[in-house]
Amino acid sequence: MQAKQSLLLTPFVSTTVVQRKCYFPERGAMWQTQSPTQFGINPLKLQNAIDFALANEYKGDRDLKITLSKWFSREHFHQMIGPTKKRGNPSGMILKNGYIIARWGNNQRVEMACSATKSYLSTVAALAVDIGLIRSLDDQVCLYIKDGKFAGAHNSKVTWAHLLTQSSEWAGELWGGHDWAERPPKTGTVEDWKNRPRSEPGTLFRYNNVRVNLLAYALLKVWQKPLPQVLKDYVMDKIGASFTWSWHGYPTSKVNINGREVESVSGGAHWGGGLFISAEDHARYGLLFLNNGKWKDTQVLPKNWVHTATQPSMANGNYGYMWWLNRKVANYVGDKPRYWPGVPESVFYASGFGGNLVVVDKAHDLVIVTRWLDYTKTGEMIKRVMEAL
Repeated sequence: MQAKQSLLLTPFVSTTVVQRKCYFPERGAMWQTQSPTQFGINPLKLQNAIDFALANEYKGDRDLKITLSKWFSREHFHQMIGPTKKRGNPSGMILKNGYIIARWGNNQRVEMACSATKSYLSTVAALAVDIGLIRSLDDQVCLYIKDGKFAGAHNSKVTWAHLLTQSSEWAGELWGGHDWAERPPKTGTVEDWKNRPRSEPGTLFRYNNVRVNLLAYALLKVWQKPLPQVLKDYVMDKIGASFTWSWHGYPTSKVNINGREVESVSGGAHWGGGLFISAEDHARYGLLFLNNGKWKDTQVLPKNWVHTATQPSMANGNYGYMWWLNRKVANYVGDKPRYWPGVPESVFYASGFGGNLVVVDKAHDLVIVTRWLDYTKTGEMIKRVMEAL
């Protein structure tokens, strides 16, 4: 059984909430903490949420190469080709106005972010628009990528926005992965899956990592430099992130850029790879989005990007530009709706395999990071945090 862990959780007394300017931690310095009571937050209820997270650890094998291989074993051509890492114990932290008000586990340990990587990838697309490499996210990608990957009557219609909202219905193969082979229907044959009718781009949400990796490839071709370098220069260095994070693709995902072999990164850990990052660096990224893309007085992200990225897409009202939304909507396509009862609908979050979350609650100036929480319990854990407010 996990030992109970807490920080700054003192006996609850009613206090007057003190309005504070958002605090931004310096790189390498001790992250400042505050007692939850300073913000009128009930520490006993907050501890209840932490205890719940510790009691509901993700149960998969700690060796993620084994876990992910089993999870996607139904998929044809699935194999782990990118780097993986054995996971650590559950961890996480909760920020209020930038201050740590609670934490558990080792938040400096570098872990696989899995599909939470996608929310970082979308930022790289926003930056490409901001500096003029892409004129508009509504542009067809074939106007920029002319190597045949976006050729044909169907694929030529795909826009950057379609890729960002996972509604492109792009058909093809990339790095050995086939679009039709990922998360196939539970019925039918391989020929049925290959030859299923294609919906018009922008009309159908289909979570598909081949297409996410295609977005990363297209952005690499546009930027003409490694995407990890773009993220470092434009975002991570500016928010004081550590030097411990890294972003990977596969041995097969090499692209010639100006005579140099560059690895095209993946948008998650479906076949390994993706972002490897600490919870503390995740929290900095969440704090950046909480503050509308500004870090202190510096506008790091394009103005209005946070608002734009977290608007419901036409194909899925619970998904924006690779950020999940907490909306009670009817047009979700998947196993079940992504809605957390008891949690504000203004909340948005990055989500990865194994309960890896970066949750942003602008209504309450909160950032919540969790690692290795049973994914079926994530909504309940976040709801318990809200009950402490």
